[in-house]
Amino acid sequence: MLPGLKIGQAHCPVSRTGVTLLLPDSPVVMACDVRGGGPGTRETDALEPSTLVERVHALALSGGSVFGLEAASELALLMARDGCGLPVAEGVFVPVIPSAILFDLANGGDKSWTRAGGGEAPYRRLAHAAYESRGAALAEGGVGAGFGARAGSRAGGIGIASAALDGGGRVAALVAVNCFGEVEAGEPPLSGPVPMPKLPVAHTLDSGALNGGNTCIGAIATDVPLTRAAAKRLAMMAHDGLARTIRPIHTPFDGDALFAMSLSAETPARGEPLLLAELGTRAADCVANAVRRAVALSNPA
Repeated sequence: MLPGLKIGQAHCPVSRTGVTLLLPDSPVVMACDVRGGGPGTRETDALEPSTLVERVHALALSGGSVFGLEAASELALLMARDGCGLPVAEGVFVPVIPSAILFDLANGGDKSWTRAGGGEAPYRRLAHAAYESRGAALAEGGVGAGFGARAGSRAGGIGIASAALDGGGRVAALVAVNCFGEVEAGEPPLSGPVPMPKLPVAHTLDSGALNGGNTCIGAIATDVPLTRAAAKRLAMMAHDGLARTIRPIHTPFDGDALFAMSLSAETPARGEPLLLAELGTRAADCVANAVRRAVALSNPA
């Protein structure tokens, strides 16, 4: 994706779900912006500029709705055992690992582990496998957190895109596309019917909106040094890439969340506004391209 950042992914064909981990070589400045009405996240409050920890250690993206948050718990344990995190006592480390999940519980996979007498949820096992796979060749389409995703009426998945900045530096986006709305081949129309492909023939908004699952989650990474406030603005601007490709987007049924991270070891005293304006625009471009790649690679002609 970018130098200094490793990706690990694993999925379960039986449960039709998966996990994607973003593992920087060293702690990073990170921020998050949530636009959907039904989010599922962990440790996003720790990313606010007013909080104690300046840099965080990893990011976990997962299917499984609330159950998928277990992936971050397993990753925290694995990284702590590897000596990664905040040193809090002799030989004891606490990694700070924000996380977001998408809803894929109604995609037809075996979810018997959610029922009485069921076995263990797969997310700790998947996080362990994804951690072990870090640094392997990047894969897109129906992999990782996007394995069981549905993008409107079609299969969703993982998409990745990157861009160069005019004055040097790079930005990249990884998005797990599982949207309630339809992914458009071109720019979404400015009028006309609002597509709702995940609603069954007979439905109510309360029950039918969960059919097939919803939510786009992802990350923006750049080698440009950022403050936490600038990273927050970058995450906010990057959401425009979702709006440029998906109709409707940021609905009450989606939990859309994008994270932004700077891989630079530098911490500037303040953000450069003109640079951030270009960086956020390029990030939105990357998100739009990543969304289209996810759907194209998951739905080969």
